[in-house]
Amino acid sequence: MRTNLNIALPARRLLGILQGLLLLSMPAFAQGPPGMGPTTVESFVVEPAPLRSSINAVGTILADASAELRAELPGQVLQLHFEDGQRVSKGDPLFTIEATVLEAEVNEARANVEQSEAAFKRAQELIANSLVSATEFDTARADYNVGVARLLSSEARLSKAVIRSPFDGTVGLRRINIGDYATIGQIMVDVVRLDPLRVDFSAPETLLAQFKPGLLIDVSVGAYPNETFEGIITAIAPQIEVSGRSVTIRARLPNKELKLRPGLFAQVRVTLEVKPDALMVPEQAIWPIGQDKTVFVVEDGKAKQKTVTLGQRQDGMVEIVAGLSSGDEIVTAGQMKIFDGADVKTIADSGIRN
Repeated sequence: MRTNLNIALPARRLLGILQGLLLLSMPAFAQGPPGMGPTTVESFVVEPAPLRSSINAVGTILADASAELRAELPGQVLQLHFEDGQRVSKGDPLFTIEATVLEAEVNEARANVEQSEAAFKRAQELIANSLVSATEFDTARADYNVGVARLLSSEARLSKAVIRSPFDGTVGLRRINIGDYATIGQIMVDVVRLDPLRVDFSAPETLLAQFKPGLLIDVSVGAYPNETFEGIITAIAPQIEVSGRSVTIRARLPNKELKLRPGLFAQVRVTLEVKPDALMVPEQAIWPIGQDKTVFVVEDGKAKQKTVTLGQRQDGMVEIVAGLSSGDEIVTAGQMKIFDGADVKTIADSGIRN
């Protein structure tokens, strides 16, 4: 019996020592080591910011206007009036094709018009004095009208010897040179309008109701990975593509700096709605407890844990629908070191820009 008592007494002392240490450690955990003061945490001040509700899609950049200029007359190329890649205006001459025969036809038609016009004027004077019959007068007038028509027709054919730009744009790479013989229908050069461009992209048919002309888009391309280009939706296809159950959407894309080119693969983000005063906080500020989402709000040097309701997420930020107000200071780093009611000292979050 004495032996058992001697063994039990040290065990009781050990248990008491452990309990004492535990009691001493709890205040230290709650308030920190004596003399250390409040716990330092990183914080972020909540301020209203625009929030875009968007949908991502892929598409292709296309020219708003493009044309393959072809020869309408056969003949040797006498002149080039442009350099490859040059910007041109509507009506600027690009090629001149030899047309000696057509020039002769125009001169002949012009001479015939002058002759028939003189005859018609004489017939007008004579008919006024009843010196010619009505039939002769009608013949003179008809000859004059036919001559004018033939002159206009020959001039129209001759004009095709000069190939002109059909609109303001940029000339591509010529496919024929001075001295070459052009045949009817042969492609001479491309002309493309680069500003503005358009972008066509597809979206699931289930999102059809959310699209309408006037919505803004942001376009990014692989050639300029750090830039975005803004456009606006102009039209929605009237039919659904049955094979892909999708709808085709077209947007206008300004290109004043002429960086973009038709044919580029485009990543498109469509802005469906803009909330001008959304409360956005860094995602790392959210502290989950069971099914609830909470944040620590700093008030008068103390951390107060509040339950919040989340909305949309965007670029590392999350919308707070309920639970916070503009101007609240929230903890973004150091939550594991604090608790509801803990004394804290805040420093600006080094990774966040207000």
